[in-house]
Amino acid sequence: MKDFIDTFKDWVVDLGDKHGVDPALIFFLYLFSKVGLFSFLGWGINNIRRKRPFILPLTLAGVAFCIPYTYLIIAGRNIPVWVYVIIAAVFVLGLYSIWRKISIKAN
Repeated sequence: MKDFIDTFKDWVVDLGDKHGVDPALIFFLYLFSKVGLFSFLGWGINNIRRKRPFILPLTLAGVAFCIPYTYLIIAGRNIPVWVYVIIAAVFVLGLYSIWRKISIKAN
């Protein structure tokens, strides 16, 4: 098992070096972006229920959602096209999911 973990770690580090991104930074950006996403979504849903302005928290939720992918797009080099397709799909599905959750919770 240790060999597998070492091999996987080496593969991830090599992949990061090849594409000019730091895998640890992507991990932490992803982790913290999801915490921010759910925090801002909760704030936005509460504002919708209380009939208060909700544009700011939903905008911040969208920004939090995009942070790790934006880093990959900006800092990455020689990224294959299929990665950009997956990022676009994640954005579309994420926006749809957020819209659906807000619609359900607001009612």
